[in-house]
Parts: sequence; C-alpha cells; structure tokens
Amino acid sequence: MTAAPAAEFSKGLVGVVAAQTALSSVDGQNGVLTYLGINIHDLAGRAGFEEIVYLLWHGKLPEADELAAFKQDLAAARELPPDVIELLRAVPKEAVPMAVLRTAVSALAFSDPEVEDISIEATRRKGVRLTAQIPTIVAAFGRLRRDLEPVAPRADLGHAANFLYTLNGQEADPLKARSLDLYLVLLADHSLNASTFTVRVVASTNADLHTATTAALSALKGNLHGGAAEGTMRMLLEIGSVEKVDGYVAGAFARRQKIMGIGHRIYKTGDPRTGHLLEWARKLEQAEGKGGQYVDMAKEVEQSVQRHRQLYPNVDFFSAPLLYYIGIPLDLFTCVFAVSRIAGWTAHVIEQYKDDTLIRPAAQYIGPKEQSYVPVTDRK
Repeated sequence: MTAAPAAEFSKGLVGVVAAQTALSSVDGQNGVLTYLGINIHDLAGRAGFEEIVYLLWHGKLPEADELAAFKQDLAAARELPPDVIELLRAVPKEAVPMAVLRTAVSALAFSDPEVEDISIEATRRKGVRLTAQIPTIVAAFGRLRRDLEPVAPRADLGHAANFLYTLNGQEADPLKARSLDLYLVLLADHSLNASTFTVRVVASTNADLHTATTAALSALKGNLHGGAAEGTMRMLLEIGSVEKVDGYVAGAFARRQKIMGIGHRIYKTGDPRTGHLLEWARKLEQAEGKGGQYVDMAKEVEQSVQRHRQLYPNVDFFSAPLLYYIGIPLDLFTCVFAVSRIAGWTAHVIEQYKDDTLIRPAAQYIGPKEQSYVPVTDRK
C-alpha cells in the first residue's frame, strides 16, 4: 500500500479552500461580493442592517411581519446585565476598546441562560442578544471613559440610530444614522476572512457562540484586519492636506512602509464596497461643510499609490472618513466593525455546527531531525 502524498504547503493558506459556505461569495478577479447570491450593489442603500442579519441567519430576506418581529427582538435585547455594566465601570479609562469589548463579550456568557446550548435555534437566540448587546457595550464604555453615564437604549430606534444615541446621548442626524446603517450592511459578512475563519475553527470544536465570538474579536483587533480603518484615518490626519499626499506616499514606498487601507488579499480589481463608502463619506463631508478635506485626500492617496503600484483601496480605506464624519472616535472604529460583523460570525457558527466537522489542518514540519536527548549535566 503506497503512502498518501504529503499535503502541499500554502503560506497563509493562500488558495486553500478550508470551508464551504452559502452565506457570501467573493469574486476577487471581477470585484463582486454577494450575500446569498444577492449582489452587494443591490443591497447598499436599500436594505437595512436588520434585513441583512435576518438574511444571513435564515437564508432568505424577511417578509414585512418577520422583519418587524426581528427588529422588536433585537430592540428588546439591548440592555446589558448589571454585572457587565459594573465590569465596564471597573475597566481603566485608557484601556484599548477592543480589549474591553472582547472581555465584556466573554463576561456576557456568565449570565446568558443558553450559553452552553449549541443547538441552531439557541444559537440564533444568543445571536440576537449578542448583536443587540455589542453596540451597547461599545457605547457604554465610550461614555464611561469620558466620565459620562451610560445611556439606556431606545426600542423605538433602529439598530444604527440607537447605537449613535447611546454613544452620544442624543438622537443622531438622520444622514449619520443612514450612513452608519450602510456601513453595517457592507461589513456584515465577507467569506472566510481571518476573524470568520477563527470563529469557525472555534465553533468546530462545539464551543459556544460567546466563546467563538471572543476569539473572533481577538482576530479582528489586528491592524491587518479590523484595525485598518483606524490606521487609515490616523494616516490622513498625519498627512494633513491634499498637497502633502504625493510626498507621503513616495516616502512610504521608499521605506517599504505599508499604506493602511490599501491592497487586498482577494480583490485584484477593486473592492466593490468602496464606491458606496466613498459616496456616503462625501455626503457626510458636504453636510459638515468641510469642502472635501479628507475624502479628497483619500482619493489623492488612492491615485498616488496607483502611480507606484496597481493597488486598490479595501473596505477600511473609505470607511475611515465615513466613520470620522459620523462622529465615531478613532479608537472605536474596530469596535464598530464588530458591531456589524457579529451578524456574519453568528451565521458562520450556525453553518459550522451544521457541518459538524472539526477543523484540524496539517502542518509541515521544518525543524531539526533525529536529535538525541542530552542529560542536563552533559549539556554545553
């Protein structure tokens, strides 16, 4: 009997198909993203975030009565348990917000009555609670670190509008609420990205949704994933003006320094989400009367980069000015990414439970061979 051939090594799992999914498809060559076969261009600006969550979890767009009931379920689940509020009060004000969110989500498991139930229906119910509570955590910590009391959620507001209300203590301008809703729609799922792969690996062990989400938040934290929008906005603030863009970009290429928000592992002709983010960032900027300050600068960075190399912006690039003009503090950008992506994470956990296969890839050993043990008294 001949031995099976050794598996071929692929650095970073490039080109390796590690899972099958019916949730979202990414066509990197043609720049196409779909949710259950619906093109993102058909959803952006038309479907609300709650519709997208329902679509990902139930495999179809909700009818009017289903959507109304789902919105009510989300609104009813927004309050945090008292022990989690006390945890947020005890956190140092200078703590990294993503670390706070990760810890608070883990703590939510203490009081969730179904935490160990990994049935599909229980996971959906826990998904409702986590999707509703994550924005409340972000907003509460955003206020507590400024010596402001948390604001109780309002059941009469939509998901995006309620988050801005609980963050700022006043009802948001409708354009800002709509812009945030658009952002949440565009980032709800994106095939097998780093945090989604993480959530599926953890779920494949039959771990619960809270545990898998805590792991996903850890993966999202890095600046090569969710942290890129914050890095992009800090870059734009550092550059300061359109006139300084070319010099900054040329210097970055000379130093082999990564330009945040530029380039994507999958998309080779551009990320289809960027055009919508750019359009709405421009609307916000014009409403603020800023005269193209950061949107024009971002466009100039894009063009300047392409004079050096054929690289395109990813979703984080134009998310940066959009979130900035909505009024989100820079260090909360990645947390707001999680406010959206919990929809996709939950859907992938459900899908992984249905698949019921432990994810356990092989590793190629490259260390030393045939060494002998040497007693400690004989080692030199």
